[in-house]
Amino acid sequence: MDSRDMCETNRLKESVYPGRGIVIGQTPDAKHLVQIYWIMGRSPTSRNRVFVTEGEFVKTDLVDPTQEVDPLTLYYPMKHLDQYHIVSNGDQTDTVYDALLQRGSFEVALRTRTYEPDGPIFTPRISGLVDLGGHEPVYRLAILKPNGPDSEICIRHFFEYESPVAGLGHCMTTYEDDGNPPPRFVGEPFRVELKNDLDEIANFYWNLLHADNKVAMVVKLIDPETQMTALKIVNRY
Repeated sequence: MDSRDMCETNRLKESVYPGRGIVIGQTPDAKHLVQIYWIMGRSPTSRNRVFVTEGEFVKTDLVDPTQEVDPLTLYYPMKHLDQYHIVSNGDQTDTVYDALLQRGSFEVALRTRTYEPDGPIFTPRISGLVDLGGHEPVYRLAILKPNGPDSEICIRHFFEYESPVAGLGHCMTTYEDDGNPPPRFVGEPFRVELKNDLDEIANFYWNLLHADNKVAMVVKLIDPETQMTALKIVNRY
């Protein structure tokens, strides 16, 4: 059976509010690694955002700078350093980047962080890394979240994929669906379908997300041979 036959991509379409999400995988032609990151929002503050580039990095910015700003909403969702490509839903991107700069690791860096202090939601921190330093590309995903409904002990789950599969990605979101507060993501990252073309990937995933709640998305293609990258940003506003 083709591994893509086991994909659960429709989980994103069926969810009104999966929140922020990360996908990492490989294109069907096996020529590129893929990173996808999106943000969604229910409040005016959360929706007052776009993605912009800053050099080779991607950061969140404001549509209307006169509106109230939540500091948790402003960060770099994508950075890279040498063979490492980082993606996350918060300022832990910088934590991982700084650790790698000092020859540390993705896992050790995230063990210094916890979930977001936005009670009663306590949003999970989700992060991903593509590592092109070995014979085969490796990618990792991680989630940091409370072990219960309240702010209690932080549990940290790490997932490592030692060899990408053509046409297959793994997805992790902050929430399962809408709610008050929204239920946090549970279980392992789920399998999703990928495409070859940058625009096709962006259009496919943008159209999967709930029209009222989606805010911005960035797709990154990484050539493991040349380490060249290409970006596509889609902003609602």
